[in-house]
Amino acid sequence: MFKSIPVNQVNCCESPVIETNQLPVAIIGAGPVGLAAAAQLISKGEPFMLFEAGDEVGANIRKWEHVRLFSPWEYNIDKAAKELLLSTTWVAPQNGTIPIGKEIVEHYLKPLAALPEVSPYIYLNTKVTAISRKGLSKVKTGGREKLPFVLHVEQNGSPFIYEARAVIDASGTWSNPNPLRSDGIFSEEEKSIESHISYGIPAVLGKEKNRYSGKKVLVVGSGHSAINTLLELAELQKEESGTEIVWAIRKANIEDVYGGRELDGLQARGELGTRIQKVVESGAVKVMTAFHIEELKKQGGKIQVSGTIRNEKVVIDHINEIVGNTGSRPDLSIVREVRVLTDPSLDCVYELAPLIDPNIHSCGTVRPHGEKELRQPEKDFYIVGAKSYGRAPTFLMATGYEQVRSIVAALVGDMASAQKVELELPETGVCSLGASGADSCCEPVHVEAASSNCCSPSKTEKAGSNSCCG
Repeated sequence: MFKSIPVNQVNCCESPVIETNQLPVAIIGAGPVGLAAAAQLISKGEPFMLFEAGDEVGANIRKWEHVRLFSPWEYNIDKAAKELLLSTTWVAPQNGTIPIGKEIVEHYLKPLAALPEVSPYIYLNTKVTAISRKGLSKVKTGGREKLPFVLHVEQNGSPFIYEARAVIDASGTWSNPNPLRSDGIFSEEEKSIESHISYGIPAVLGKEKNRYSGKKVLVVGSGHSAINTLLELAELQKEESGTEIVWAIRKANIEDVYGGRELDGLQARGELGTRIQKVVESGAVKVMTAFHIEELKKQGGKIQVSGTIRNEKVVIDHINEIVGNTGSRPDLSIVREVRVLTDPSLDCVYELAPLIDPNIHSCGTVRPHGEKELRQPEKDFYIVGAKSYGRAPTFLMATGYEQVRSIVAALVGDMASAQKVELELPETGVCSLGASGADSCCEPVHVEAASSNCCSPSKTEKAGSNSCCG
């Protein structure tokens, strides 16, 4: 069904001619959103090929498999994927239970990937290195929409080229963490001490316990990843009193980090804020607000971190380990020869920027959006999932599922379905206007059958309304 051409055998005079519309859709990334895209394509009878850089589906989730999500199963399973699974002996998890990352992989992604409709078309250990239109750079315009996409990949160490009629990039951002420095630059000093830095959510109470037990640990960041790390460190501190925890955040007010707490539509997410507030108030963690890191350097066998707090120089000495929870950024290098529009500040899909920009608002959920907002100047090329949000931190799986449902509808010509975007997401209990002076996402807006405020209890919102908090 699909055509792959080894690089060393490419010959334009010998290669068979295949009409572009007969080629498969290429999906990049076998995480939840990438596999949801595959399920949606199967539901429409469309061929696909799915490239995964890791050695298994959900490879990035494996890096935080010990962490419990804050969303229950009902938000974590794509509808088309569920239909495929229910046609087998698979038993759906209970909607209200909350899985850890390992359970997402074991109980959902792996069974989905093992289905005969899916398994033959997944290419593991296959990293996409570049994408273009066949025979054209991004400069050339004439006829490019009629040409297939060409994907250059490294497959088990060997180069190959694949052709596709459309591309859905769901490769995520987890493997591209942001640096610790506030200016966003990976300095040579930071690179030189990378053996002392963990970017992500380490298994503090699990396999990495010895690494942090009895050590002075600096956690950098103010999101849910940082909170998860800190809560585990606080538990470790109870076992090993010599464990010292320092928390550096750029926000000026620690209250801003706690989130909606009891107002959050996702109880587990709200409880994270409540729990970390109690830990901070107990004195177990030394909090440094408005701290902007400027320099990191070795200090004997330890680390010294320097920065400023309200323009005053501050130094943290004798650090053993650092956990970087400063978010991540998309790798856009593979789309250099594809016509793509991204926001200059967030690196997100351009049309999404006003909905998710943390400089404008702090809403944790975004109004439903689909193919129209994700459409690129390059026809039939889409960036979806966490990567579509760029550096913004508010992505939820359910949002990605609706993205790919809408896109697949458009790819098969069902524009009515593509444009009818409906998604119910729980409120965060946090919604405020930023300093930019832009219109607040918290203004009352029209929602079908009701007029409401985006900080009210969760609701289903139609794509035509203006709330970013739906």
